[in-house]
Amino acid sequence: MTKDEVLKRIKALTEEINMHNENYYLLSMPVITDYEYDILIKELAVLEKEYPEFLFPDSPTQRVGGDITREFRQVIHKYPMLSLGNTYSEQELNDFDDRVRKIIGNDFEYVCEPKFDGVAIGLTYIKGVLKQAITRGDGLQGDDVTTNVRTIKSIPLKLKGNDFPDEFEIRGEIILPHKSFDKINAERAEADEPLFANPRNAASGTLKLQDSSMVSKRGLDCFLYYIPGMDMSYRTHYNNMRKAKEWGFKVSDFMIRCSDMASVMEYIHTIGNERNTLPYDIDGIVIKVNDYQQQDQLGYTAKSPRWAISYKFKAERVPTRLLSIDYQVGRTGTVTPVANLEPVQLAGTVVKRATLHNADFIEKLGLRIGDLVFVEKGGEIIPKIVAVDLSMRPPDSSPVEFINKCPECSSMLVRIEGESAYYCPAETTCPPQIKGKLVHFISRKAMNIDSLGEGKIEILFDNGLIKDPADLYDLSWDKLLGLEKIFDNAEGEKQKKISFREKSVENILQGIRDSLSVPFQRVLFALGIRYAGETVAKKIAYHFRDMDSLMHASYEELTEVEEVGGKIAESIVGYLKKEAHLAMIRRLSAAGVQMSVNDIAGERKSDSLTGKSFVVSGVFSHFSRDELKKVIEEHGGRNVSSVTSKTSYLIAGENMGPEKRKKAVDLNIPIISEDEFIDMIS
Repeated sequence: MTKDEVLKRIKALTEEINMHNENYYLLSMPVITDYEYDILIKELAVLEKEYPEFLFPDSPTQRVGGDITREFRQVIHKYPMLSLGNTYSEQELNDFDDRVRKIIGNDFEYVCEPKFDGVAIGLTYIKGVLKQAITRGDGLQGDDVTTNVRTIKSIPLKLKGNDFPDEFEIRGEIILPHKSFDKINAERAEADEPLFANPRNAASGTLKLQDSSMVSKRGLDCFLYYIPGMDMSYRTHYNNMRKAKEWGFKVSDFMIRCSDMASVMEYIHTIGNERNTLPYDIDGIVIKVNDYQQQDQLGYTAKSPRWAISYKFKAERVPTRLLSIDYQVGRTGTVTPVANLEPVQLAGTVVKRATLHNADFIEKLGLRIGDLVFVEKGGEIIPKIVAVDLSMRPPDSSPVEFINKCPECSSMLVRIEGESAYYCPAETTCPPQIKGKLVHFISRKAMNIDSLGEGKIEILFDNGLIKDPADLYDLSWDKLLGLEKIFDNAEGEKQKKISFREKSVENILQGIRDSLSVPFQRVLFALGIRYAGETVAKKIAYHFRDMDSLMHASYEELTEVEEVGGKIAESIVGYLKKEAHLAMIRRLSAAGVQMSVNDIAGERKSDSLTGKSFVVSGVFSHFSRDELKKVIEEHGGRNVSSVTSKTSYLIAGENMGPEKRKKAVDLNIPIISEDEFIDMIS
């Protein structure tokens, strides 16, 4: 084909694929098979590869992803993304209606639409092409997730028609349909990974993935519901959203106009009765004044518009009987009580267990075995008990007493002052703690030994091959080959068999070897020190630079690290005092695990700030505070959270904290401006 013929074919394929996307994702009326669709996509991808000058940003092939985003850039919203006032009370809706009528009179109408339970997003289109997608963030600025949003097939990359504004923003909610959510959790369960708690959390986590090709596989969806600004075709919200649907946006078919609050209430009850049958989660109804001029009359508070409100559905509550209580031990020794219930239908699923949180929660409810309890499912996998029907209490029952010994190893439980949880102190001998720490050590955000998993860890532990992370580096082919176990499900039926065959053993040993290149900050997180999460571990690693310096750090030196308070510092000092932990760290080091920060190319730009510590306070013109802190680390400096006698400099921006300035002056710590800091690293 000539170049003109290629371009013509690319345009024809693009138009045809976009039509099929609309049929499938917007109209739910596919007219070709998945196989036929894939053939069209492959043909287009081949042509674009051979003729890269014809690869346009709105091409359907760009939805498969592949770009890696190391950090999401912060962008200020053109129009603030305000939150809505909300209520669970019909009376408060009537009060809202009264306030509206006092300001604009009785000649108006409402628009009602579902309140989707997902992640708010703002999409900017220029000349009909998607240019930017920004999350809500704090309402004033959010993260640029354009690369990931391009993979969502229900969001048009290029609009249909030509009667849209040259530039405009449209807002909506990115959601994860139940079908996609169930598929993701099934895959995570198969891989021995923690399950997502609910579709909203899964959608949020997916949108912030660094690999857009992973996002494209998750099955995100998006409903659009609002166009800020007044430069639109119509003067009402309802008509403009119908027009947006013509341009190719997915707009809810449940959006209706209501003449008064009585019809709003009728709509709320209708959708409330049907919401459990929807293929996605909604948690309420949004009610808006339809006319833009009337919206302008009503105005805004500091946080929300006065012309809109959301009515939130109360969590469904059902009664059932408390049969018994199990006590589970986590990797840090926390003992969590879980209620076993008579099976009951709740929000479309059969519920048999519910969380009881801790001893205080049980005492507050005054629980007794045999009680008739009320259970809610407020968006979590494990529902919660919220109340007890005292009138149905068995006369011979007695209050539940929280156990005083570990259910796994019989050690006496302890309770740290000021905390609600009980702990098993036998961290090096209690089986679930040992296995939990090992599973944490191999997890993706830690050492990322993905060839292992919870099931394989249990087999290795049961066979006496591992009791702490250092033992992983002593594993060999002969020790692993042939191991196997059949795991039972909750009902005691045979569920899954895990075997260590040649290929899996090879993958495990390779995964362990690969983990030797995992950077020190993730090694520190992998150790599973109580309260030292991923972010804290990274800040500590970059502050002290190596394990030896950290092991010799005092409580006071640890609290100088940004985000490290007294509780975290005390936990780290206590962890590094125990000989068992020190012996394990020595063995990990001997095996080749990274015990110091090795700056990769581009991460460390100079050593000009080595040995210097900085406190950053205020608002800056050249950097955000996080960017400034990153630059300090890139040049070898350390960020600390509070001014002490050991602080090298206080970098002062506008509106800086007066207490920090006063303390710096009192301690004679140099206070420098943003420009002086830039001179320092230039």
